[in-house]
Amino acid sequence: MRVIAGAARRLQLKTIEGKDTRPTTDRIKETLFNILNPYIGGTLFLDLFSGSGAIGIEALSRGAKQGYFVEMNKRAAACINENLEHTKLDDKGEVLVMDVLSAINVLSGRGLKMDYIYMDPPYREGLYEQVLASLKASELVGEDTVIIVEAALKNDFSFLDEMGYHVTRVKEYKTNKHLFLQLAQ
Repeated sequence: MRVIAGAARRLQLKTIEGKDTRPTTDRIKETLFNILNPYIGGTLFLDLFSGSGAIGIEALSRGAKQGYFVEMNKRAAACINENLEHTKLDDKGEVLVMDVLSAINVLSGRGLKMDYIYMDPPYREGLYEQVLASLKASELVGEDTVIIVEAALKNDFSFLDEMGYHVTRVKEYKTNKHLFLQLAQ
């Protein structure tokens, strides 16, 4: 796993051993950032369920102003910090070692508005609705905020309209997909 483009291009990233994290493949990450690249410079990027931090680090490498990484697993959080130091992006990244719902409250309390929020929760735990409801109720999401959800292809998101989200784009891969969401106007 590596940083694909930007200031930290080609640098290898560490990940923890075991099945606690599911790193996004370089190919899928590259496709995602080909979509985001024209807009990522100078933005605030929130990486929920960060794992190794590869998505948020890619955003920082490509010019995001500040990245926030939320990871409850202490070993994975230490790995994110190591990856930030290795890529020399540690001055632009902050790791919050806590559950995602607590982190949403903490960051919202700081008066931050995120430009991009990326979430890749464990697929089988039914966290999508809970996290999206918490984000909607928070101060983190404004009318221009883009929430990117990584999910298994079979995941049903028919609840999004009822929650007040509009799907602006869907990108499907072999086994998973990215949904791009914004609050409905």
